[in-house]
Amino acid sequence: MRKRRLGAAIVSALFLILLAACGGGNSSDTKGAAGETPAAANESNETAASSNGNGANSSGEEASASTGGETGERTIEYLGQSYTVPARVERIVITGSMEAHEDALVLDVHPVGAVTYAGKFPERFAPITDQAESIGEKAEPNFETILKLQPDVILGTTKFPEEVKEQLSKIATLIPVSHIATDWEANLMLLGELTGKQDLAKQVIDKYKAEVEAAKPALVEKLKGKKVVAIRIRSGQLFIYPQTVFVNPILYGDLGLDVPEAVAAAKAQEAISVEQLAAMNPDYLFLQFSEDENKDTQNALQDVLDNPIVQAVTAVKEGNVFVNLIDPLSEGGPAWSRTEFLKAMLEQLAK
Repeated sequence: MRKRRLGAAIVSALFLILLAACGGGNSSDTKGAAGETPAAANESNETAASSNGNGANSSGEEASASTGGETGERTIEYLGQSYTVPARVERIVITGSMEAHEDALVLDVHPVGAVTYAGKFPERFAPITDQAESIGEKAEPNFETILKLQPDVILGTTKFPEEVKEQLSKIATLIPVSHIATDWEANLMLLGELTGKQDLAKQVIDKYKAEVEAAKPALVEKLKGKKVVAIRIRSGQLFIYPQTVFVNPILYGDLGLDVPEAVAAAKAQEAISVEQLAAMNPDYLFLQFSEDENKDTQNALQDVLDNPIVQAVTAVKEGNVFVNLIDPLSEGGPAWSRTEFLKAMLEQLAK
C-alpha cells in the first residue's frame, strides 16, 4: 500500500500514467486552478465548502484514528470522512492549504514538500521547511514533483477543483483540509493524529481558549458597542469576508463583538468599493496587505488610505486603523493566526 516503497521503475510508470490522465502534453508544473492567482484561488467557494462533507464543521469535531496492525494501515476520521493512511506517516506533502502550513508550524511538523510564494518559502515557515522541496505555488501543484517525493499523505485544500483532487489522489491518500476558519480545531487535530502529536494539538487549543478568556475583559471593554471590521486588500481591491472566515471568528465569535450588517450579509469573499467602506463606517479597521497578493498594484494600500472618501471613515479619523497586525499572508483562522492576532490586538488596543 505505501507508495513510497515503490521502486523507481514503478514510480516512473505511475508518472507516465498520471501525465496521460492530466492530458498527456501538459508540462510538469500543471496548474490546479487555471487562470487564477495563487493568493486568491477559489475564495468564492467558502460557503459551498462549508456545506459538504469535506468542508466546515463548526462543532470543532476532532480527527480520530483506528489502526490495522496487520496491514500497516489505519483510518483517520476527519470532518465526516474516512481516510486510509499508513500506520506511521513519515512523508507529508502540503499543497494548496496554507491552513495546514500554519498548523505544521505550531506542531513542528516538517513536510517533505510545501507551497512556495513566487518560488520561495515564506520566511515565517522557515522553521518547518528546512527539509522541504517546493511542490508549486498555492493553487498550482506540481504533480511530477509531488510524485517523486513519494508522500505517505497529501494535505490539500477544499478549494481545489475536483480534477486536481482526483490527480493528487492517484499519487497518495489526499485529505482536503478545510479552509473554513471555524474548522481550526479539527484541522489541528488532524495533523496531530497523522503525526502522533495529538496531545500537543490539544494543549495548543486549550491554551488559546484560556488566552481568549484572559483577554476578553480588556478587549471587550475597549470595543464594546463599536463597529469593528477586518478587510484584506488583494489585487488592488478591498475584500470583506463572512463572519466564519478570515479573522472574523476571532472578532465576532471568540470575543463576541457585534457583527456589522455587511459582514453578516457576506456569503463569501466579497469585493467592496471605497464608497461601501465609507457607508459601513467602522470605528476600528484591521487591514491586511501583502505585496505578494498585489504584484500589479503595489501602491494599493497607500492609495486606499489616501483616498478622501476613506479619510472620512471614523476609524481613519480617530487613528484606529491597524495594518498587518500579523503576517499579511496569514489565513486568520488556524491556531497560529488566532494566537498571534489575539496577542497583537492586546498589544495595540489594551493600553
